[in-house]
Amino acid sequence: MNSSTPPVAGSAASPAPLAAPASRAADELRGALDRLLDGLPPKRTAAAVERLITSYRGRTQTHAPVLRDRADAIAYAAYRMPATFEAVTAALEACAARMPAGWAPGSHVDVGGGTGAALWAAAEVWPGSRGAEVIDWAGPALDLGRELAAGAAQPAVRSARWRQQRIGAEPELPAADLITVSYVLGELTEADRDSLTDAAARAGSTVVLIEPGTPEGYLRIRSARDRLVAAGLRVLAPCPHSDRCPIEPGADWCHFAARVARSALHRQVKGGVLPYEDEKFAYVAATTAPAAAPAAARDNAPHPVARVVRKPQLRKGQVLLDLCTPDGALTRTTVTKRHGDTYRTARDTPWGAAWPPPEGTDVTPR
Repeated sequence: MNSSTPPVAGSAASPAPLAAPASRAADELRGALDRLLDGLPPKRTAAAVERLITSYRGRTQTHAPVLRDRADAIAYAAYRMPATFEAVTAALEACAARMPAGWAPGSHVDVGGGTGAALWAAAEVWPGSRGAEVIDWAGPALDLGRELAAGAAQPAVRSARWRQQRIGAEPELPAADLITVSYVLGELTEADRDSLTDAAARAGSTVVLIEPGTPEGYLRIRSARDRLVAAGLRVLAPCPHSDRCPIEPGADWCHFAARVARSALHRQVKGGVLPYEDEKFAYVAATTAPAAAPAAARDNAPHPVARVVRKPQLRKGQVLLDLCTPDGALTRTTVTKRHGDTYRTARDTPWGAAWPPPEGTDVTPR
């Protein structure tokens, strides 16, 4: 494999991953949301979604919860829960792949979890787990999340605790093996973002933060990543290192994509015709757990393991892989037909995957 000019780590024009079969939890969640919307006036729900989109896209909301009542909570759940579920699931799967074999969280606190998408995602990645708690400021969101969870197949979802608490300055978080904070930092002031990140670092053995895959979302994740490392946590994903991010702020941003099946409500609000959309997200997963051998090393594959940070570019007889490497650099690797099985694997490797993948790993995108 040959190296050449360092790549752009991710761009709005980067193609999204291919569609993959929906998970059991995703299907179950989608069914629960469909039942929730059954009989509701579509125009009213769409209007509530439009207002929530405006809040979601940039206004800082620290003076009051974004979700004001049950109608808001239903609109949010129907429109945002599937996308949040897929993004958080992808981040948690990347986290799980870098943890010691057999690790699963014995306790999980989802901060600002609203209707509980991250709760469902964690149960998807670690089936059979228990001891989950969702904390949010918005009572209507918690009530709806509890209602949706009541019929879930996974014990961790059904038995979750739901607690109303303001997410702001100096939050008090219970200790947990896993703390997730998804799509929350953008709703806080910078000071409150820092305070929440520090609180998560103190309380969580493993912390996973997810934000929208925009330049601003990436900068929030980058800042939080620095604070997690300063607090003594080791970065698990997406970065294959805990050094400073090599991307020049303002020149580019690191983000990934998860494919989401569109509901009728999505198509109505966005006027789209495709049965899917791609949720762009930025994230960081960090832990205090001892370092484990990378998956590739455990399976006698080449070591060390890098991260594919753009959609692999297919050329005639070659694949261009843009990588973030364990030594903290961005590089481009070219894999040609001369590399045999490695070339065939590179063609199927999705954006966001580890490279090289462990021997025998299914590299089919989610």
